[in-house]
Amino acid sequence: MNTHTLDLDSAVIATRAEVAELHAELVRYGLVAWTGGNISGRVPGHELMVIKPSGVSYDNLTPENMILCTLDGVVVAGTLGSENSPSSDTAAHAYVYRNMPEVGGVVHTHSTYAVAWAARGEPIPCVITAMADEFGGDVPIGPFAIIGDDSIGKGIVETLTGHRSRAVLMQNHGPFTIGRDASDAVKAAVMLEDVARTVHVARSGGELVSIPQDRIDSLFHRYQHVYGQH
Repeated sequence: MNTHTLDLDSAVIATRAEVAELHAELVRYGLVAWTGGNISGRVPGHELMVIKPSGVSYDNLTPENMILCTLDGVVVAGTLGSENSPSSDTAAHAYVYRNMPEVGGVVHTHSTYAVAWAARGEPIPCVITAMADEFGGDVPIGPFAIIGDDSIGKGIVETLTGHRSRAVLMQNHGPFTIGRDASDAVKAAVMLEDVARTVHVARSGGELVSIPQDRIDSLFHRYQHVYGQH
């Protein structure tokens, strides 16, 4: 067995383990119900992705039943593959990876408050500093698209290209988040639901107070480049 094969095997095993483990975070933060929602991760150094199997209970997810696919959404068979069918959102995730090479992870949830904004077809306005920090402005609305082909993926890419937000609310559907890896995309999904809930509650109590754009820019820069450990 050559070095390239060993590297591929190791990368796939690590990605499957990470993606399987991260699904527990969606449950822990109350972002999904039943078997809805999914996480995928790009296999580093290879034109491959790992994604959740379709319709499998979160309690039954393991590294072994994560699905390995090409970036065209085609399931990889054989010793590296799984016998399960991939998520119904596979084509959308694959489209994002093909067209946004900087993205290493994609998450889709049905979190309550984010879906409520999507149901209204309304962006979440950047009126709290946590939004400025994490998303750099409003969380935008993406177009209505049908599940099953790459229409959702096209909407995600078109909406987020050139946008600082790592989250998009697909109209009448729900949120998708992206990140430099799967863990980063999960963090964005958690933070998205938090700000969606807070801004919803704030607006129910009265008029929202906007943050000046220069302050949003400053907050975003500080959080992305100064805050935390480097």
